[in-house]
Amino acid sequence: MERRHFLRASVLGAGTIAFSGSLWQGAALAAPAQNAPGPYGALQAADANGIHLPAGFTSRVIARSGQAVPGTSYTWHNAPDGGACFADGSGWIYVSNSEINPGGGASAIRFDAGGNVTSAYRILSGTRTNCAGGKTPWNTWLSCEEVSRGFVYETYPFGGAAVQRPALGRFKHEAAAADPVRRVVYLTEDETDGRFYRFVPTTWGDLSSGTLQVLMAGSATSGSFTWADVPDPDGSPTATRSQVPGSKSFNGGEGCHYADGTVWFTTKGDNRVWQVGLTSGTYELAYDDSLVSPGTPPLTGVDNVTGSSSGDLFVAEDGGNMEICLITPDDKISPFLRINGQSASEITGPAFSPAGDRLYFSSQRGTSGSSSGGITYCVTGPFRS
Repeated sequence: MERRHFLRASVLGAGTIAFSGSLWQGAALAAPAQNAPGPYGALQAADANGIHLPAGFTSRVIARSGQAVPGTSYTWHNAPDGGACFADGSGWIYVSNSEINPGGGASAIRFDAGGNVTSAYRILSGTRTNCAGGKTPWNTWLSCEEVSRGFVYETYPFGGAAVQRPALGRFKHEAAAADPVRRVVYLTEDETDGRFYRFVPTTWGDLSSGTLQVLMAGSATSGSFTWADVPDPDGSPTATRSQVPGSKSFNGGEGCHYADGTVWFTTKGDNRVWQVGLTSGTYELAYDDSLVSPGTPPLTGVDNVTGSSSGDLFVAEDGGNMEICLITPDDKISPFLRINGQSASEITGPAFSPAGDRLYFSSQRGTSGSSSGGITYCVTGPFRS
């Protein structure tokens, strides 16, 4: 496989998707990632919450589906899924989708500077199967419906009525990632023959109009790519993924993350993490569970993805053995955490606080295996920067 240089950086600045902190550069590194000891060491015995973590890290439960968020009167939603953090003065807000149908929507929890909950509230209601989504540089949350001809809804964690954004296409949406340099939003599609899209707004910061495009490439796992316009983003009568001959098919698009000229996205049907070099116009695999050595692949059920200020990617499992795995900028993969006793669930919504010292995520169905059993956690510790 071709070797290239990639920079990975996190989106941790207040209300922006600009670059922050240190940037790591992979020095002619081979992809996909291979097994190696993790930068934080081995996982320790499970804590009181049933979570195995490296030494120096701790977990706590933030909210449970069907129960009031501690310190508030707001009842947390069922089946918590995709999430993101937004800086809010000296504190921050964590938003989370609800992957139920009907109902769906999204909620938010506000924290003070010490990480204490100060309020919780609804930011989107009356939608369907809101799975993942993405944060914008103008401090909105794009909540995506994972249903046939689903919509993207732009929501307002700081206040304001959510708005349907049909210009971003009607298909089985999964995740979104904003690119402030090229002024586009990347979108994944959760179909066995899904596509990878980008939306080019007419005016950056306004998603009411623009052009939906699809990635064009060959059938190989690496190579060059271009973009082509989707003639009918409404997707009827012809689905968006079937409108452009030569568009590249991906097996079950899931999470999506942008940082410093690269966008990563995952495909659950083949347990892969893809990386797209936006400056070079090339794509390749960052991870493939069939190509891992030595030993067995640590990451299966590949799903949501986020990044830290060090450039590490954190990839959550849907099933597997309920781990969040870490891929370093030098293409080494290892488990970062594992949840015990929740094999009928999936890990969703990983997102770092603005300071990068807290990682929020959910177990969508918790110990019960039911959407009403969701648990949202926070892990605190010495994340590298």
